[in-house]
Amino acid sequence: MSFSLRQLRYFVATAELGQISHAAVNLSISQSAVTTAIKDLELSLGVSLFDRTHQGMELTAAGRQFLSHAYEILAKVDEATHLSFVGADVEGELTVAATYTVMGYFLPMHIERMRRLYPKLKIQLFEVNRESIEEGLLVNRYDISVLLTSNIINPALSTETLLRSVRRLWVPAQHRLLKQNSVGLKEVAEEPYIMLTVDEAAYSTLKYWNNTPYQPQVMLRTSSVEAVRSMVGDNLGVAILSDMVHRPWSLEGRRVETINIADPVPPMDVGLAWRSSTEFTPAMRAFRSYFQQAFGLPQR
Repeated sequence: MSFSLRQLRYFVATAELGQISHAAVNLSISQSAVTTAIKDLELSLGVSLFDRTHQGMELTAAGRQFLSHAYEILAKVDEATHLSFVGADVEGELTVAATYTVMGYFLPMHIERMRRLYPKLKIQLFEVNRESIEEGLLVNRYDISVLLTSNIINPALSTETLLRSVRRLWVPAQHRLLKQNSVGLKEVAEEPYIMLTVDEAAYSTLKYWNNTPYQPQVMLRTSSVEAVRSMVGDNLGVAILSDMVHRPWSLEGRRVETINIADPVPPMDVGLAWRSSTEFTPAMRAFRSYFQQAFGLPQR
């Protein structure tokens, strides 16, 4: 049995996005290349990874099991090939604050990597809201933070964006909007809408809705991403959330599809923030350097 990293990446993209066409756009390649890679991977493994349906590609039981292994393999390869760290003997303590979304859907994998790369570095994590992070950075309660940088408003703080996660429309499998060639906020406004409120998501949502003549028909406000996923999967409404928090299956095993939105919807920016006047310690430099290399940013 043998397979390539390219096949793994194409498989993961298709599993996450649910459609070969979406995976091809995300990967900037042809649909036929994705289709061929997945077929070859299935032949190599001797199992079917997807059920092909009119709505897209649904993972089989074997596919769901293999997806977790694919994530692990790609993470290890990424670490080995892209992160050429120096100074792995950095030691000391670092207090890091992060918001709910970042802590739940972004940070754990990176902290685990850093603990292996910098075994002498003790990282203490705090999950708090954006206002508390801003205050904590200014009074030196926290050394550095990982949060939604687009929400930062204090001019005494410096930020560095690492990732811009595209926001898309979440709909249940077989939803009528999946059959439309183009879906904008006008069409979304005709659907029951589930609004996420955590990490100022409601505020961010209303900002781009207010630039249109439409408003969402909010049937539920919740601070839980998993509640949104379950409600959408059970065909109780739609939502607009970022790719970073998207998973193709709800806790109940319902498929959650995504649709590109024709109207301008800003991405969710994730990155670092620190007090502008702070003097970086070796621990802070190592933390920032890790993320700069992980996301291909220039070293500063």
